[in-house]
Amino acid sequence: TPDQREAMGLTDAAIEGHLAAGRHTRAFDLIVPEFRNRVFRLAFSILKDRAAAEDATQETLVRVWKALPGFDGRAALGTWIYAITRNTCLMELRKRRPTVSFDDPDSTEAQHAATSIATGPADDPERDNLLRLLETLPANQQQAVRLFYLEDRSYDAVAAALGMPLGTVKNLLFRARKRLMELARPEEVQAA
Repeated sequence: TPDQREAMGLTDAAIEGHLAAGRHTRAFDLIVPEFRNRVFRLAFSILKDRAAAEDATQETLVRVWKALPGFDGRAALGTWIYAITRNTCLMELRKRRPTVSFDDPDSTEAQHAATSIATGPADDPERDNLLRLLETLPANQQQAVRLFYLEDRSYDAVAAALGMPLGTVKNLLFRARKRLMELARPEEVQAA
């Protein structure tokens, strides 16, 4: 929502102000509550394991802390943190399975109206169903949907966070929306 974007922008500006002034500890104190849950959700969407996602969240925050003095502001703060999260998770996956590829478009399928996921009330059964459908999409589509719809990121920010070309991100979102609509309304799709 616009209010959430504005609040994030104010927090990002405060964090960047502390960084510019060399107050890394104060900046980190603002980063943790602002980004911890978002980092966890991205880590969980990649790793599919709560304990591994919690470990990756902690590892990501440690890496952010260590890298703060080198943050140059070329990328948005959230994009920079998402890139660290993604890289942390990919390294974890490589440790587990050296042949894992996030470029495989044929992994598991599923999900529906992504905007309903982001805008529905937290206790809405339809929203819960949509979140379950989201879990059946291929990992790269899940990540794109979560960042674009749930985290309200721009196409460019999603592309940067996932380390993918802009066209790939748009294609992932298109395929995810299409698949989600098929899963949400299978009888309509079959009748067409």
